[in-house]
Amino acid sequence: MKYYPPMLDRITRVKEAAEKRTAERNVEAHKDAIINLAIESWRFAKNYERAITRLNTNRTQRSIRQLEQFIQKAEESLERTGLRLVNVEGYPYDPGMAATPLNIEDFEPEDHLVVDKMLEPIIMEGTVLAKTGTVTLRRVE
Repeated sequence: MKYYPPMLDRITRVKEAAEKRTAERNVEAHKDAIINLAIESWRFAKNYERAITRLNTNRTQRSIRQLEQFIQKAEESLERTGLRLVNVEGYPYDPGMAATPLNIEDFEPEDHLVVDKMLEPIIMEGTVLAKTGTVTLRRVE
């Protein structure tokens, strides 16, 4: 059987390109999984924080420390991947914000608005937006 080096080189290049595309898809899938995990962790922390306020004082302090430790570890893990959560709760609303307001139609264009609640955090990858957040707004009187 004769070898055809140009054909083998082409097959090798095609195979390497396919492997590279697969690796890039895997990286994107992992990044998406980390982003989803970060959002769910953030939601869990917000709900846990609300639940803590209903506990008696002895358990409250312990629960607050546990929550703070959970949040710190989650943020450190995100930072190692180059991601960070951005919470704009309480900030004046700007239409250029990387957050989708669910109740924007309830207000007039001249109303002064602030972000009332973050339903999903904004996720940044360095200075690049990785995922937009979701917010509700309220009017400032």
